[in-house]
Amino acid sequence: MKEYVVDYTNELEYRKLERAVKKYNMVAFKKLFFEYYPALRIGNFLGEKVESNKMDGTETYELKLPSDKMFARVHGDIKLIYTVCEKAKKVLLDSIEPKEILLESNTSDLIKYKGVMISKTNTAKDKFKVDLLNMLSSSNDNKKY
Repeated sequence: MKEYVVDYTNELEYRKLERAVKKYNMVAFKKLFFEYYPALRIGNFLGEKVESNKMDGTETYELKLPSDKMFARVHGDIKLIYTVCEKAKKVLLDSIEPKEILLESNTSDLIKYKGVMISKTNTAKDKFKVDLLNMLSSSNDNKKY
């Protein structure tokens, strides 16, 4: 059985992102800790391979974490980005996306608008997206086929 060492490219920033996921999306956090990290340690690389570097012997993966549909539409999917170095038997945890909203939640609590976290720096933009998506989904529900 292969055992990989899990390390960080920037541990301080990554831990902040991890805490934000724990605070605002407990389902994703539990999957991350109890399913994905143990799988990475034994060499089961989950997600989609996005980059391969033959010179360094590294491969970069993106793993989509579970999230609310409305959050994903407004801010994008929550993704774990990690790099595997096969020679050194090491997994480097790079980041969790979307970084902007998750790092902002570390400095101050985010507010919710109609059940979706919105950024304090882009409040108007995020509210517009939520309203637009709600309007589109309600107009699709009213159609008769």
